[in-house]
Amino acid sequence: MTDTPRLRGPSAPSASRRAWLRGALLGGAALAVAAPPVGAALLRRAAVPAPFRPTFPRSGLVTNEYAHWNPDGVGARLSDVWDMTSGSVFADDGAAWSGVPDSRTPNANCTNGNNSCVFRLASQRHDFENTVVTLQMRLDALVTTPRTPALAWDGLHIWLRYHDETELYAVSVARRDGVCVIKRKNPPGNENGGTYYEIGSTARNVFPYNTWVDVRTSIATQSNHTVRLTLDVGGRRVLDVVDTKPMNLLLAGGVGVRGDNADFQFRNLVAISS
Repeated sequence: MTDTPRLRGPSAPSASRRAWLRGALLGGAALAVAAPPVGAALLRRAAVPAPFRPTFPRSGLVTNEYAHWNPDGVGARLSDVWDMTSGSVFADDGAAWSGVPDSRTPNANCTNGNNSCVFRLASQRHDFENTVVTLQMRLDALVTTPRTPALAWDGLHIWLRYHDETELYAVSVARRDGVCVIKRKNPPGNENGGTYYEIGSTARNVFPYNTWVDVRTSIATQSNHTVRLTLDVGGRRVLDVVDTKPMNLLLAGGVGVRGDNADFQFRNLVAISS
């Protein structure tokens, strides 16, 4: 898995975007400041992140890369749930959909294209540490575009402890070559600011087309400061690996979905602290 030929450089939110995000979170921050003192045990319980259960409408554009790169742009579809550094995400009968992927840089409303051949969708929340993520995924087609020829790692991936484009865990669920693998990405490197490191063994798994498939992945820090990650596809354990060099990925991060040359949907995503 690589990002070099497909992504822009790592993004640094503009001052206006940072201001917008601060405004979106201001209510929660004010409540936290105003909260009365409580016992240590209660504080520990309150620190457990609430379950993440994003929903999607019946139809329409949810957000896209235009909103990320142009937060003050006219008509930008900003989301307080998702941040999209590449591609576009649409709603389709309550599910999230990539659209039919192309390689055209979208405008605010995607009337000229979607660039979903490189689909990068991360949660705005970055408080997921020991977490179980469940969802259903549907792969309708693997495609190519003039900018994105077929590659072995094209397909569907889930992000865990996503810090930014340079630092994350990537769980490959369905790839063009039929391989499932879990990788850690850390800076520095030539792959959009980082380097991928394969963790443990790989596995082969046939992911059916045009079918909703249950997917479950988990991440947990062990007492010896290693990180255990698992992947179940269709109710079957596919991968169970331990990362002995997690570095900054011992820290909490976001969750997300990545697609490469994939026409796909996902629904019923839930991230719960374990």
